[in-house]
Amino acid sequence: MNGILCVNKPAGFTSFDVVAKLRGILQTRKLGHGGTLDPMATGVLPVFVGNSTKACDIMPDNTKSYRAGFRLGEVTDTQDVTGEVLSRSDMAVSEDMLRETVPHFVGNIMQLPPMYSAVQVNGQRLYDLARKGVEVEREAREIQVSSIDIISYDAEKREGVLDIACGKGTYIRTIINDIGEKLGCGGIMTSLVRTSSGGFTLADCFTFEQIQQAKDEDRLEELILPIERVFAKLPKLRLNDAQTRMYRNGVKLDLKRVYNIKQGVTDYAVFGNDGKFIGTALADFENDILRVAKNLA
Repeated sequence: MNGILCVNKPAGFTSFDVVAKLRGILQTRKLGHGGTLDPMATGVLPVFVGNSTKACDIMPDNTKSYRAGFRLGEVTDTQDVTGEVLSRSDMAVSEDMLRETVPHFVGNIMQLPPMYSAVQVNGQRLYDLARKGVEVEREAREIQVSSIDIISYDAEKREGVLDIACGKGTYIRTIINDIGEKLGCGGIMTSLVRTSSGGFTLADCFTFEQIQQAKDEDRLEELILPIERVFAKLPKLRLNDAQTRMYRNGVKLDLKRVYNIKQGVTDYAVFGNDGKFIGTALADFENDILRVAKNLA
């Protein structure tokens, strides 16, 4: 069994908990997940099964989208509703004030990773240090936020919902914390649903109960998506019979003899002579060769 099993992660589970649960259901240890989610978050978590685990860290599409609940007027140590309250503010915030502030957090921006995060500093996870009451210096990192849409906002309660589209490594609770900081009143995340990740959406996802039922009914394969879905955005190459054998053996191919190479485009999804996906390749135009990037067959 090889491919992608998209899980609608329930609240209270870490991404590693999801993999552990699925190992029990699927009776296999060869699993990996595509993108960590906080325990309080729910939503899209692609799980790589079998040989597909080779693709866990090479997903070409790292875009993600979230629906996040927020509340202004509070600051917590975790930047969300699960943390200890550090300060409160009675400052009134109108919807107009919020709409004027949000655009400052769209685009390529710098973000300081929160202490309660899996980021490593000197070989230690920040959340391990945070739980010991230790705070260390962190370096701000550039992140990409494509859009932030205000879905709803109640000025009286100072609560609302945001839709956020972003790239890899973005902390949604930190965006909300920073919006609150810029407004001057603080802000925390109250809920989080990942609505898409790497081209997969909630429509692709299954609950633990649905996965267990499929296992009991011997139809698990129906839930597994093909690994080529991960590389859907890459241009496709189809090799002939001889090239397919060479590719599978890691042999570099003559770029001039490979059909459908696009000048200047380096990354490709590769299909064999039988039309089946076999991996990815890199075009080296300087040396006129096609190199195997990752053989996933």
